[in-house]
Amino acid sequence: MKAAPKGLRSDLAVIAAMIPEGVRLLDVGCGEGELLEWLAANKNVDGRGIELSQQNVNACVARGLSVVQGDADTDLSEYPSQVFDIVILSQTIQATRSPRMVLAHLLRIGKRTIVSFPNFGHWRVRLSLLLNGRMPKTATLGYAWYDTPNIHLCTIADLAALVRETGGTIEQAIALGGEGRTNAMRPGARAPNLFAEGAIFMLAGSARPRRG
Repeated sequence: MKAAPKGLRSDLAVIAAMIPEGVRLLDVGCGEGELLEWLAANKNVDGRGIELSQQNVNACVARGLSVVQGDADTDLSEYPSQVFDIVILSQTIQATRSPRMVLAHLLRIGKRTIVSFPNFGHWRVRLSLLLNGRMPKTATLGYAWYDTPNIHLCTIADLAALVRETGGTIEQAIALGGEGRTNAMRPGARAPNLFAEGAIFMLAGSARPRRG
């Protein structure tokens, strides 16, 4: 994998380095469009976006990006199967109401899916719960329990299991550490689940979504 580009959030920089030239791409939960803009300018990507916040959609349109307002929980079913080379969901799956269905749609829509997420199994999270008996706050999980958008916190092992249950295959897995450090990993290994602050999975599959 090429070196991660500068100027993007750490996980987005790693994702950007994973994207081949000239692909057709959908960024789900694309925020203000930083990644889409970088990929269009540097990798000639035909990028589209879907974003829940209308304010962020407006910011994307101001950048000249093709982004629509929509909800990953309800609107992904409208996309045809295998229409994109790559679908991206960055730091969002833990904030969806139905992660299994969202993941299944991603696998259906894209030939490849890239998912980044915070790791609730990190040792600082475990230690905080053990010593303080309270829901922890960390650099990657920086909200109090009562105002967090993260409603389905998971560990690396949890998401790896969900990928298998949904019919996907993990082709590449990268552990994210502090200050943008990255390491390749085996999703089933215990060390990343304990020491990684987050992870990025490159997935393949064509799962059929099911309710529940």
